[in-house]
Amino acid sequence: MTMNLLHIDASARPGRSDTDLHGSHTRRLSARFVERWRKARSDDRIDHLDVGQQPPAHVDGRWIHAAFTPPAAREPWMADVLAESDRLVDQLIAADVVVIGLPMYNFSVPAQFKAWIDNIVRVGRTFGFDRSRGAVPYWPLLADAGKRVVLLGARGDHGYDAGGRIAHLNHTEGSVRSVLGYIGITDVFEAAVESDEFGGEQLAQSMRRAEQRVDELVDVLAATDTTLSVAAA
Repeated sequence: MTMNLLHIDASARPGRSDTDLHGSHTRRLSARFVERWRKARSDDRIDHLDVGQQPPAHVDGRWIHAAFTPPAAREPWMADVLAESDRLVDQLIAADVVVIGLPMYNFSVPAQFKAWIDNIVRVGRTFGFDRSRGAVPYWPLLADAGKRVVLLGARGDHGYDAGGRIAHLNHTEGSVRSVLGYIGITDVFEAAVESDEFGGEQLAQSMRRAEQRVDELVDVLAATDTTLSVAAA
């Protein structure tokens, strides 16, 4: 059975750190994931979305007005305002696996990636809302869809992982997990390179560990057996 893979890059840096002097570590990791995936599953469809270089439009008042207007009551201009968001939601819904190159910027996600998040969290498309449900009027619409997400990060310092010396400052992967869980995607896997600001062997060791983790994730997620043996961490 073929699968659809959605490859998202969020880094503001256009190149990869293994081919460009000032290239992105997350683009390097996400490219490695995709290249290895192609070798394992050559018939799969792979779509690339570069929000780092071509970010979606930020949500504004017109977008909110349109999104929270019931479809049957929308005016023609509302369809135009929501057109990009609809394309991004359709792309996410079609994907079986989503791999995201997601650098940490000032302890959280890049603004261009947050714009993508804001466009795909849509009432009536990815989450439901009904006041008659009482205290909990929201529910996820992508639950049980079998989607898997891989977050491939990069950080300047080190110790951001759970239990690390500055884990409390990491609002990157956790915030994305919260948003994805809200719309029903809970199978989330991670790999990250740290110590970019230190460089040298410290960075090189971290990169080797991250690349090994990427290879392990591809080997498991690309398998036709749906049983996962690699922890979602």
